[in-house]
Amino acid sequence: MRLMPIALTIAVAAATMASAGFGQRADDQVDPRSAAMVEQARTLTTAGRYNEAIDLLESALVLDPGNRSAYVQLGRVAQAQRLPGKAIRLYADALRLEPNDVSALAGQGEAYVQRGAVDRARGNLDRVRQLCNAPCPQADQLAAVITRGPPAEVVSAQRVEAPSPVRPQNNNN
Repeated sequence: MRLMPIALTIAVAAATMASAGFGQRADDQVDPRSAAMVEQARTLTTAGRYNEAIDLLESALVLDPGNRSAYVQLGRVAQAQRLPGKAIRLYADALRLEPNDVSALAGQGEAYVQRGAVDRARGNLDRVRQLCNAPCPQADQLAAVITRGPPAEVVSAQRVEAPSPVRPQNNNN
């Protein structure tokens, strides 16, 4: 009976500590300065000032390496600069932090199309549709990008003419 208040106190403290880790998502803990930098970078990206946006986004990631939206925005900047390979890697970084990030999946799908990997983009579209309970704009936008297809220069680069068949020579001497 003497240990009952101590045991009860320890049990309450343990229950409180255990639930604290589950009470917030990782995004809820993003440094506010880092989030503000991402918003400024979005504005710069819209204005076509890509280098300044990249500088801000890299600074945001220094402040908070877990800021997924900074990786997603860096991917969007890379796509705007026609660097789909870099964009795919940046979206993959965001997906390592949260594998079910619909924005990162859709952006990565768009970068796949930009690179000419339409089948992989369709895989991302299927995953986005699975994650969205209701129709979502990310799925609609990715579907539209897939329908348009890759840029013409990518399609022409992917067309490889079949080599002419080699005919055996008759060496009948």
